[in-house]
Amino acid sequence: MLELEHGFRVVDSYARLTPDRREQPRGRSITPDRLEREMHQAGITRSIVFPPATPETSYVAPNNGVARRSVDRPFVAFARINGTRRPGSTATNCLHNAVARRKEFHTTPEDVEKYAYDDRFHGFVLDPLTDDLPDEDVLDTLEETGLPLLVRGSADATPAELAETILGRSFPVIIAHFGGHPLDRSKMHETIDLLAEFDDCYVETSFVKYRDLLERALLEHPDRVLFGSGAPACHPNVAVMEILTLDVSEDKLWRAFSKNACRVIDALAPDAYV
Repeated sequence: MLELEHGFRVVDSYARLTPDRREQPRGRSITPDRLEREMHQAGITRSIVFPPATPETSYVAPNNGVARRSVDRPFVAFARINGTRRPGSTATNCLHNAVARRKEFHTTPEDVEKYAYDDRFHGFVLDPLTDDLPDEDVLDTLEETGLPLLVRGSADATPAELAETILGRSFPVIIAHFGGHPLDRSKMHETIDLLAEFDDCYVETSFVKYRDLLERALLEHPDRVLFGSGAPACHPNVAVMEILTLDVSEDKLWRAFSKNACRVIDALAPDAYV
């Protein structure tokens, strides 16, 4: 694809990086070099990257692999975490949560502390559908670190569920895909509604294909929207163009493309050293 020319400084809040090509996840995967080239084509100056979600897996090795492959690249590594609590309030999940105990592959408070004080990592990422939700001890440690948490919303991890379990604490929470992937308009609207209730709640734009939802979020909450490409599943050029064609002011585009993310994630700032 041709290199985009748009004049904005763009930072990316959502890109998956597979550290080991021998362990391919479902979906499209590309090398770090190719991901860097595609980001450059789209005019993206820096990208949040993290390993793919894999059930019942310790993320220590994948996280370290992503951190290693971020060196000397415009990548900002987030550490993927998992938990023991199933989202949702069904009788089965409530019973599971009452008796759940950590296994060797679960993230511990000590793991969170190690990531937080390792200068290779600048935040955390969680997929409740694959990896469940952290227990209270892990959430308390996340709160102590103050680093941002990027959360993938889903049919189970609904906006209401996230509001009850994660939001309202003293660390920024970025809800991926407007909390409605795949293409659940009602859930996306509910997530936008949360922005009026929780000051440290943000949304990122990857895989949000509805212009009215993107424009609603930017018009009602211009300081809470972060651009995300969704690479490598979506080419960064396509993701950038979807934002460029919105009917909003240039100031709001600047906020979505870089200003908001730089305020929430220090490592994305122009003068940050990663």
